[in-house]
Order: sequence, then structure tokens, then C-alpha cells
Amino acid sequence: MKVCLANDSFPPLLDGVSNTVVNYATIIGQKYGSAIVATPKYPGVVDDYPFEVVRYTSFNTIKMVGYRTGFPFSHDAMKRLEAFGSDIIHSHCPMASNFLCRELRSITGAPLVFTYHTKFDIDIKRALKLKFIQEPAIREVVRSIEAADEVWVVNNGAGENLRSLGYKGSYIVMPNGVDIDKTPADPKIIDKINKKYGLAEDVPVYLFVGRVMWYKGLKIILDGLCGLKDMGLGFRMIIVGKGDDLEEVKAYSKEKGLFGDCIFTGPIYDRDELKAYYTRADLFLLPSVFDNNPLVVKEAAACRTASVLVEDSSSAEGVIDGQNGIIISENAEDMTRVLTALHSDREKIRQLGERAAEDLYISWEDSVARAAARYQVVLENHKAGKIHHPRVRYDRMIDMIGSTYKALIRARLVSENIRDEVAEQFREAKTASGEIYTWVKKLYGNIKDRFDRYQ
Repeated sequence: MKVCLANDSFPPLLDGVSNTVVNYATIIGQKYGSAIVATPKYPGVVDDYPFEVVRYTSFNTIKMVGYRTGFPFSHDAMKRLEAFGSDIIHSHCPMASNFLCRELRSITGAPLVFTYHTKFDIDIKRALKLKFIQEPAIREVVRSIEAADEVWVVNNGAGENLRSLGYKGSYIVMPNGVDIDKTPADPKIIDKINKKYGLAEDVPVYLFVGRVMWYKGLKIILDGLCGLKDMGLGFRMIIVGKGDDLEEVKAYSKEKGLFGDCIFTGPIYDRDELKAYYTRADLFLLPSVFDNNPLVVKEAAACRTASVLVEDSSSAEGVIDGQNGIIISENAEDMTRVLTALHSDREKIRQLGERAAEDLYISWEDSVARAAARYQVVLENHKAGKIHHPRVRYDRMIDMIGSTYKALIRARLVSENIRDEVAEQFREAKTASGEIYTWVKKLYGNIKDRFDRYQ
């Protein structure tokens, strides 16, 4: 099958959803057919993937929402996407990407699947400071999601969150996988990390991986570590990633006297190196209520590292406190409490990590296999006329844009045909004139020859 995947975030931006799209496209191409990815342009980026990437015009909104916003009605991008001939269109972001996918559906007739990954309402509230604008904007995005032919969510918590925003349609739970397997990390890389940062075996190492944003629970982490330091307990905190709040986080760690205990690595693109960091850590800290089924928790589990998560959060779904992870209340005091209790209990930490690997891990191969099987069901329902997505606001506008696009393509084909026909007629006329010229020249030569003989 041919699958068009679209998302607003994509490398060089690293987050869980961009990782999802890369793995979907790669595995679909390896096992199920072919994939194409549509995503906003980033300056200077060269795409080197085993699948085609279509980049379309974008605007720099990184400070507002953390990524660039694309202009989804790009004629050139749509031409390339239409030529691909998608059987399935799969949107992974409810913003610009979903509008692009809705237009592509209008043009091609292929069914549209949407996956709800992250709590987009938080991004909207960050970008739009005026509260009276926030709620209408959220409602419009929910309507855009409702326009899909089928909606997937990454776990039950994500589905409940989508419902809380006003979504009234049905959905299917389709969990994401991870591309870090359970095989041991390279001990040479781990040794290199130990030497680079002076990590001692008897000092606990805690890890955070992701976009460095306050809403990821970083303040709870730092304040919780302050409690350990006040008790004279040693530790090292490694923060992997970049984000708009990175400099503020660094400044806060200095203010709290933690900067010497923290290691800010920046983003790590090499998966083997990242695997070594997960493996070297004693615990993964993610006291976030923002994330829906975050991949980093599963990546840590693949490396037998358990996570500390907030109770009743979507991130903590499937985690049982004290068995395959640690559950805390959303505050620094509880973070301090659990880290203090586990500070010297290495055997308990090891047991938690082993169970996390057994209970939480899912490979991308298994995840995409489920998606591919569901794609087939969507296609069968589509062909049987069983899919009837609701008409929502802007559908008419999108259909008009799609009709205009098709009209422009037809006009271009007509003009190209006319141009080719005129060119052919010109070539024929040129050939004919050449033949006439040759005949006249020959006739003139004969007349001149006879005249010379007469003379």
C-alpha cells in the first residue's frame, strides 16, 4: 500500500511524534509498500531517508509552539503528494498537517486517518495569550480532528483527554512503539559517558530526555533534587535535549545550587549513544502531565530503566507503583521522598527496571504491523462506502481549494497540449519550408544551367 504521512514536527526537530513518523515511514517502506512524508520546511535541512520527504513553505513559530508552522495549501507540495497516489492519508498533527491532509483527501478521495499524540491545547494556550481566543481555537482544532475518517489515540488517557476537549466521535487505541531494542547498550559508549562526566558507580544517576520545556515537569525535578542535596545525598542529573526553556532551566539550576550536579548534553541524535544514556541511568524522571503515552518512558524501559511518573497522568498508564515504575503526586516533595527511599536500594531499582522492560516495551515493528492491519480495514470500509466523516467547518473551503487545484492542473495540461501541438505544427511547417527551399534552389540551378548553355 501507499501511505502519505504528515506531521508539523519532523527532524531536525526531535520529539516523540517526529520519531513516530520516521519509524512509520521506514517500516512501511520495508514491509508494507511505500510511504511519503509531508512536513514544513526547515532552513538548510537535507533529507536523507529511505522514503520521500515533501517539505512545504513554513513560518518560524518555534518560540510560540516549539516548531515551525507550515502553509498547508502549497500547490507544488500538493502536486508531488497527488502524484504519489496514496491509498491512505495519515495525519499526526491537528494543526497545519491536518488541513493539508484534508485537502489531499478532497483531491484524491483517499481516506484520512488521524492519530492524537499530544495535548495540543497546551501549545495553543502558550501561543495565544488571550483567553477569549484560546477556547474558540481549541474548538476549531477539535472540529478538524472530527473531519478524519478514523481517529486513533496512543492510549486510553489520550482518548479521555481528547474527549475533555469536546471531541464526540469514536476512536481506536493504537499504541506507539520504540526503536531502541532490549539488547545491551555498547559498554564502550557507557564507559565513555562515565569518563566524560566523571560519573561514579556509587552515585545515583537520574535522566530526563525530551524537549526542555517547563511543562515537562522540570521544576518538580529540580526542586525535588534540592531536597536530596539538603540531606547531603549525592546524585547526578542528566538532561538530554533542547527547547525554548533550556536557558531558564539552566539558570534555575544555578539559582538552586544544582548546576554542578546537572549535566546538560543538548540533543543526542545517535540512537546507540542515547541508548547508553538510558542504560547508565538509575531512574528516568518525567513528572509531566502534558505527555500522552510518551515514547521516552518505553525507550527507558527497553534499557531496563524504570520511570518516576505522576499519578493519574497519561504518561503513567500501564505503570504499577513499586512494580514496574514509581508513581508520585505532582509535587517536588513527593519526588524527594521516592528518590530518598531508593537512593541506596540498587536492587529495588534493578527489579523495577526489569519489570518495566517486560511490561511496557513494544517495538515499532509490532506497532506498525497493527497500524498496517488497521489501514486495510479502513480501506475495505472506504471501498464499501461505510465511512461517512462529518462535515465540519472549513470543509467547503478545503473542497473549493481542491477543486481550484484540479482546475489549475487541467488548465496546465491543456496549455501544455496546445503548446506541444503548436510546436509540432511549427516543426512540420519548418520541414515543409525547407523542402520548398530545396526544390526552388534546385529549380533555380536548372534554369541557370540552361541559361548559361544558351549563352
